Amino acid sequence: MKQFSELNTIEPLYYQIRDVLMAARSRTYRAVNFIMVETYWLIGKMIVEHEQDGKPRAEYGKQVLSFLSEKLTSEFGEGFNQTNLKYMRLVYQAFPIRHALRDELTWTHYRVLSKVSNKEARAFYRDEAVANQWSTRQLERQVYSFYYERLLSSQQKQELSADTNASEEPDSPESFIKDPYVLEFLNLPHPQKFSEKNLESALISKLQSFLLELGSGFAFVARQKRLATENKSFYIDLVFYNIHLKCYVLIDLKTGELEHSDIGQMDMYVRYYEEKMRGAEDNPTLGIILCAEKDEAIVKYSILKESEQMFASKYMLYLPSEEELIRELKREVAEMRLENRLTQDESHKEDS
Repeated sequence: MKQFSELNTIEPLYYQIRDVLMAARSRTYRAVNFIMVETYWLIGKMIVEHEQDGKPRAEYGKQVLSFLSEKLTSEFGEGFNQTNLKYMRLVYQAFPIRHALRDELTWTHYRVLSKVSNKEARAFYRDEAVANQWSTRQLERQVYSFYYERLLSSQQKQELSADTNASEEPDSPESFIKDPYVLEFLNLPHPQKFSEKNLESALISKLQSFLLELGSGFAFVARQKRLATENKSFYIDLVFYNIHLKCYVLIDLKTGELEHSDIGQMDMYVRYYEEKMRGAEDNPTLGIILCAEKDEAIVKYSILKESEQMFASKYMLYLPSEEELIRELKREVAEMRLENRLTQDESHKEDS
C-alpha cells in the first residue's frame, strides 16, 4: 500500500521532467533548423554578391552554380545541387535582411515564400505561417490559392481568415465556398464583353484548373444539365459533386451583377435536385451563383442571408495589381479607424 502511495507522488514528477525534456528537444530542433536556414541564406547572399560584383543587378550564369554544385556535393554530400543553390539565392533576394527571418519556420517554408513575388504578400504569408503554425503544405496551399488576394477582396475577412486557419480540409459548406474565385487561368482579356456561354466554354476547356480553384474533393458531373417540368425546360450551367461534403454542387454563371431573379432561379434548381436527384446517402444540395459583381444589400435582404444551401460569390478574371492591393489596404485601415472612432464615441455617450 505504501509503495502504491509513493508511486502516486512520483508519477507527477516524471511528467514534469518529461515536459522539460520535450521542451528542450523542441528548442534544440528549432535551433538546429534555424542554423540551417541562416547558413543557406548566407550562401545565397555570397552567391548574389559574387554575381553582382559591385553592379546594381546580378548577371546570372550557369557556370557559377555548376562549379559550386560539383565542388560542394563532392565534399559535403547531397543538398547542394543547382536547384537548391538557386533556392538559396532566391531566399536571400526575398529576405535580404537577416532579421526578417523567423526561427519558427523551416527551410522548406522559406523555399515556398521565395516564390511569392509581391513583397507585402510574402511578409503576410510569413507572419500568418508563424502565427497559425502552418505546415509547409498549408502554406503552399494558401499561396497557390491566392489567400492574400482573396482576403483583401473579400467582404467577410474575419470569416475567411477563421475558415482558412480552422482545418486542413473543408468540413462544412461555409468553409469551402470561396469569395471571390480567381479565374486568371482562363487568360481572358479584361475588360471584355463576353456571354455566360463563352465563360462556361472557357471553364470547361480549362476544367482541371477550375477544379483546383474550386478546392478539394470536386468531381465534374454535367454541363447544361436539363431540368424538365410539365411545361418548360431549364438548364443548370455546371454540376459537380463534392466527395468530402457528399453532396451535389450546382453552379450558375452570371457575367453581370447579381440580381434577385438569379437567386430565385438557383433556389428552384436546388429544390429540384433535392427532390429528384439527391440520393439517400447524399447531404443537402448546394447552389453557387458565380457572378461578376454582387450588391451586398441584395445578399442581405434575400434568402441568401439565412440559407445554408445557397451562396453568391464573385469571380475575378485577374489578380489585383500591387497598386490596387495597396489602395485596398489603405481603404481597409481608414474604415477600421472610422469604425473604432464611432465605437469610442458611442461608448462615451453611454458613460455620460
